[in-house]
Amino acid sequence: MDKYLYSGKTKEEALQKALTELNVSEKDIFIKENEQKGGLFKNKKVDLEIIKKDDVVDEIKKFIEHITELIGVKVNLEVKKRDEDVTITLYSDNNNILIGKNGRTIEALSIITRQYIHNELGFNYRFLLDVGEYKVKHQKNIEYLAKKVAKEVAKTKIEAKLDPMNSYERRIVHSILSNNEHVYTESTGEEPNRAVVIKPRD
Repeated sequence: MDKYLYSGKTKEEALQKALTELNVSEKDIFIKENEQKGGLFKNKKVDLEIIKKDDVVDEIKKFIEHITELIGVKVNLEVKKRDEDVTITLYSDNNNILIGKNGRTIEALSIITRQYIHNELGFNYRFLLDVGEYKVKHQKNIEYLAKKVAKEVAKTKIEAKLDPMNSYERRIVHSILSNNEHVYTESTGEEPNRAVVIKPRD
């Protein structure tokens, strides 16, 4: 992954150099700032390390292609960007191998990839890794279940505990019901049996 270094008397000066030379806008890059204190005969300066967001996505794709090649599965990758959300979808002749039982393989691949990119960047980079839109369909199923159970809880005033879910699935439930006027959610239990409980507000 290419990292570009620029210096200036101020951050603004260094940043302007970077934007001009790389022909990008500020929303297209990550910026790591390092201020160098001036000595007796040296003026203070600011060093910026610039990484293009497109380069990060390319690095993710190369890493995934390498891992899936080791597994013995050839993949095609599709990248979708919407605002700050990045979804990378894998397509292959054997999606079931990449998904794994209850999505465990794609979840493991996501964790490994996120850790690799964190090591490269020095900070977390949010993206969604999917296989043949498995997570998109799975997310819709979870949202449907959450709304259905929430409606029942609101009606009966009796809390309901959902089946154990991983952290990604629990976040979906918490998010979809976060603004519900009649119920609220809590996570309970220990991994791998941690689950969401939907409770009535009254």
